[in-house]
Amino acid sequence: MRRFICLIVFAVSLVLVANAQTNKLTINDVFNMELATDPQISPDGGRIIYVRQFADIMTDRRCSNLWMINFDGTNNRPLTTGNFSDTNPRWSPDGSQVIYMSNRDGSSQIYRRWMDSGQTAKITNLTQAPSGLNWSPDGKWISFTMLVPDTPRSLVRMPAPPEGAKWADPAKLIDKLVYRFNGVGYLKPGYVHLFVLPAEGGTPRQVSSGNFQHGGAAFNASDAVWSPDGKSLIISVNRNEDFERDARDTDIVEYSVADGSIRKLTWRKGPDGSPAVSQDGKMIAFVGFEDKFQGYQVSQLSVMNRDGSNQRVISGKWDRDVANPVWAQDGSGIYFLSDDLGNTGLYFISLDGNAKKLVANVGSSTSAYAGGGAFTIAGNGAFAVTYKTPGIPGDIAAGTLSRPQPKVITSVNEDLFTGKKLSQVEEIWYQSSKDNRKIQGWIIKPPDFDPSKKYPLVIEIHGGPFANYGDRFDLEKQLMASSGYVVLYTNPRGSTSYGGEFGNLIHHAYPGDDFFDLNSGVDAVIARGYVDAEQLYVTGGSGGGVLTCWMIGRSTRFRAAVTVYPVINWYSFVLTSDIGNWTVNHWFPGFPWDNVENYEKRNLLSVVKYVKTPTMVLTGEADYRTPMSDSEQYYQALKLLGTESVLVRVPDEPHGISVRPSHHMTKILHIIGWFDSHRK
Repeated sequence: MRRFICLIVFAVSLVLVANAQTNKLTINDVFNMELATDPQISPDGGRIIYVRQFADIMTDRRCSNLWMINFDGTNNRPLTTGNFSDTNPRWSPDGSQVIYMSNRDGSSQIYRRWMDSGQTAKITNLTQAPSGLNWSPDGKWISFTMLVPDTPRSLVRMPAPPEGAKWADPAKLIDKLVYRFNGVGYLKPGYVHLFVLPAEGGTPRQVSSGNFQHGGAAFNASDAVWSPDGKSLIISVNRNEDFERDARDTDIVEYSVADGSIRKLTWRKGPDGSPAVSQDGKMIAFVGFEDKFQGYQVSQLSVMNRDGSNQRVISGKWDRDVANPVWAQDGSGIYFLSDDLGNTGLYFISLDGNAKKLVANVGSSTSAYAGGGAFTIAGNGAFAVTYKTPGIPGDIAAGTLSRPQPKVITSVNEDLFTGKKLSQVEEIWYQSSKDNRKIQGWIIKPPDFDPSKKYPLVIEIHGGPFANYGDRFDLEKQLMASSGYVVLYTNPRGSTSYGGEFGNLIHHAYPGDDFFDLNSGVDAVIARGYVDAEQLYVTGGSGGGVLTCWMIGRSTRFRAAVTVYPVINWYSFVLTSDIGNWTVNHWFPGFPWDNVENYEKRNLLSVVKYVKTPTMVLTGEADYRTPMSDSEQYYQALKLLGTESVLVRVPDEPHGISVRPSHHMTKILHIIGWFDSHRK
C-alpha cells in the first residue's frame, strides 16, 4: 500500500513537468487533445461548420468553439473564440445565417450570425437553458425545448429569518420517482416544453402543454423537427400519465404550431423516437421497437404515412441498431448510422429494406466506445461526417453520395500527434471456452513493442453492458500501453453490433457466462507468447466494473484489479440508481423483494468472499448511475474480509469521471498506479 501511495504522488508530480519532447502520449495530453464534432454542411454543400472541443488547463473546464471549413478542406478558420461552450450550430434554410447556443454571457442563450457580414446577435434572454434548436423551413422561426419551472412542493411554512441572518438551505421535499439524474444532479421542479421563437428574436411562445417532459436528459424525448409546410412540429415524447415509471416508452406526436393541438402518431409500447419527415412531407421515418421487456432489443427503422397509418419496419433484415435517420432527397430511402462488428458506419436503406454501407469509421470521442457519430447531407448530395480511427480521435470528413469514400478535411490533433508514436491497434477473434462462440477483441501494444520480451497484460472491460468497443482511438488505453502494458479489450456476449441474439445472451443472466468470453480472451493473448502470465491485471467501468468484480470473484489469476464505478448490489442499484425505474422490469423479472433469488445470484457480494486480488474501487461522488453507496459496500466487504483494497472518491464527478479534465487525469493515474504498485 505504501508503495502505491508513493507511486501516485510521484506520477502526479510529473504531470506539470512532463517532458514535452517525449515521443509517447503522456497524461498531460488529457488537456491537449481536441475533438471535431457535430458537422453541419451548408445547404449548397460548399461549407461545413463544426464544433471544436478543447480543454482549458487554467480553469479545468471543457470548452468548445465553432469552426468553418470549405468542403474541399481549404480555409479552415474559427467562427467563435474564447473559453466558452459554443454548440448546436444550425444553418438557415437559405444558408445566409447560422444559429447556435453559447454561454459566453454567463448563461446558455441562442445566438444568430449573418454569414455575409460576420455580425452576431444574442436573440434570447432566457432564464432556462434551451436545447434542440431547429429552423422552420421558411427561416422565420426557431424551435427549441426549455424547462418551464414549477413551484417546489412544501408542507411547511418556515418563519422568516431576522434581517441580516444567514440560515441554512431549506429542506427539499421530493415526491417524484425520477428526481435526480447522472450528470445533471437533482432535477429542477417543472416540465420541459416545446417553444418557437421569431428568428429575429423576441418572446418565445410555448407550443406544448401539460405535465409531461418534452426533453431533458432524464427523459427519452427527441428533438422536434418541422414539417415541410412549417405548420407542425413532430417530436417523440412520453405523455402517459405514469411516464416516470418507464420514461423510454415514447411515441411520435405532432403539434400544431398555430394552436398547440396534438395528434398522436404511434401507439405501441416501446421507445419510438428520432422522427424524420420526408422532403415532400408525406412520410415519417422513426426508430424504435415493440417492447418485449428484454435487457436488449435492436432499435429498428420504421416508416409511416404522415397521419400515422401504414406503419412498417423496413430494417428487419438489418439485425443491428439504427440511429439518426435522414431521408433521401427523392424519398427513395433513408440514410442512418449503425454499429456493425465494433465499427460505426453511415448506411443507406431503400424502402424495401435493402441496406448498404457508404462510410466506415464514423464517430468522435476519446474512448473506444461508439460515440460522437454525426452527419449532415446537402441538397446537392455533398455530406459531412465525423471520422474516427485508432489513430484519429475525431475529425471531419467530407464526400458525395455518388462517390461516398470521404476525405478527412480536418486534423485538429496534428500539433499534438506530430512526433508522437501511437500504439497500434490489432484486431483479434477467438473462441469462448463456454460454447465456442467467436468473440471479437483488440490488442494495443506498447509503442516500442519488442516481440522477444514479456509484457504485463491489462484486460479492460466495457460497460453498458449493452454497448460495444471497436477499432477506435482510446486515450486511456493508449496511456496504459505507453506505460508498458499490453492492453486487451473485447466485446463479450451482451455487446451490441452483433445482432439481437448475441446481445440478449445475458438477458436476466448478467453477470454470468461473459466471464468465459473475457477469460478466453486473456488466454488467447497469452498464447501469442509476449505476455507474462504471472502479470495479469483487470479493470473496467460501470458494467465493466461489474465484470471486473465478477472476474476476481471467480478467478485468482489477476495480480491486481481496479473496479471503476461498478454496480455491486443489484438490490440497492434499482432503489438508488437514476435508471432503476426501467431496469427493474427490463434487466430483471420484477421487483427485488419478489425475485430475491434472481437478484442474489447476480449480486457481486455473493462472490466477494472469494476475492483474493488486491482491488481498488474508484467512483465519482456525484455518480447517480451507479451510486457511491455500491462502491462503499464492496470496499467495506473487502476490508472486513481482510483483502487488500483501497477506495478512491473523486469529488463532484458523475458517471464516467471526465467532466473535469484533471479528474480524468486522476482516474487514469490511479488505475495505472495501482497496477504499477503490484508489478513484479
